[in-house]
Amino acid sequence: MIFNKEIETMSREEMQALQLKKLKDLVTYVYSNVEFYKKKFDAAGVKPSDIKTLKDISKLPFTTKDEMRETYPYGLLACDPEALKEIHTSSGTTGTPVVAGYTENDRTLWKEVMGRCLAMAGGDEHDVVQNAYGYGMFTGGLGVHYGAEAIGASVLPISSGNTKRQLNFMKDFKSTILTCTPSYSLFMAEVAKEMGMDFREFNLRAGIFGAEPWSDNMRIEIEKKLNLKAYDIYGLTEIIGPGVSCECEAQNGLHINEDYFYPEIINPETGEVLPEGEKGELVFTTLSREGTPIIRYRTRDITWLFRDNCSCGRSTVKMHRLLGRNDDMMILRGVNVFPSQIENVLMRIEETEPHYQIVIDRSTSSLDHVELHVEVEESFFSDETKNLEKIRDMIHEEMKQALGISLDIKLVEPKSIERSMGKAKRVIDKRDIKGEA
Repeated sequence: MIFNKEIETMSREEMQALQLKKLKDLVTYVYSNVEFYKKKFDAAGVKPSDIKTLKDISKLPFTTKDEMRETYPYGLLACDPEALKEIHTSSGTTGTPVVAGYTENDRTLWKEVMGRCLAMAGGDEHDVVQNAYGYGMFTGGLGVHYGAEAIGASVLPISSGNTKRQLNFMKDFKSTILTCTPSYSLFMAEVAKEMGMDFREFNLRAGIFGAEPWSDNMRIEIEKKLNLKAYDIYGLTEIIGPGVSCECEAQNGLHINEDYFYPEIINPETGEVLPEGEKGELVFTTLSREGTPIIRYRTRDITWLFRDNCSCGRSTVKMHRLLGRNDDMMILRGVNVFPSQIENVLMRIEETEPHYQIVIDRSTSSLDHVELHVEVEESFFSDETKNLEKIRDMIHEEMKQALGISLDIKLVEPKSIERSMGKAKRVIDKRDIKGEA
């Protein structure tokens, strides 16, 4: 089902005309109503009248997360505070949060794009959506909730945590769509196994997973363990929350709701706009936000844009699944490595569990030391030591082949790596801890 066929199947010419009209209106709106942007535009020597084509967006300055934090709480607000009907903040636990303000029209927009996303996963009024994203200041829970309302589905607003209760409700209320982080879905599978539950006896048919990068091999693992089809969804508080883009049933890239969120890919070093198909940093401009509109937000996420004749019938531009974030990228022995690349390799090795951590420390020689902690199936810890050594050597060789570098591998017992109800913490950087001591 296509939620909004008129927009989602629009021709390229019609979409670009719509985007340009909205961009012109947006630039005039923020220049007149947000002192932060008026100063930035003036410093860059650009006026709203300079935007005559979509390519002219490159004349506009970027917005960064640090700048958004510096404007806390209302420095980016473009409307009267009394016009706000909802306020969310970024989910980070440290530093000043990023604020997202929603007018009633913004909430309607959010409901629309989330309805589209749930429909991409086949959702409709016959579904029961078990929403295990966190409610509260984090945008995930309410975003999905609004989307479930938009498609007319029933929704279980259970939020994250209390996993045994989650599973019992999932079975009792015959949930058909699960929404949560991918790492939490695997934890659910682990707890279900302990409880003697079999997902083949459940009614789940789809899972919509996001809020953290995850690999294709983790998708295979989730689909096998939870007996469902796993869809990737993307969003961020700075832009709207979840609903910026989502996979359709083709599972080949995420359709961007580009009538509301204008995407660009830039060279992260130079800021140069790159052509479709080239890998770089993802940038978004909110074309219709009233409360906290954002111009050319640098997401730090690495991906690329492309178009295809998608079997679902949608014509909107796609983004490839995230490779990682600029600030997640590690330089190990001169090689750029994302945690998702390591995950992709681990998910191919049957003897390991889908839980791992990358621990970075500084050795006595002042060089960075990286150790990969990998959980191994319980049976191997009760087996001969030589079998553990064989698994360690296998992981070492697979990593070397895939990444071009050698990693120190430490095999750990099942459940020894902390589980997360939300975003999994994949990298432990002990260098920072020592620096603060």
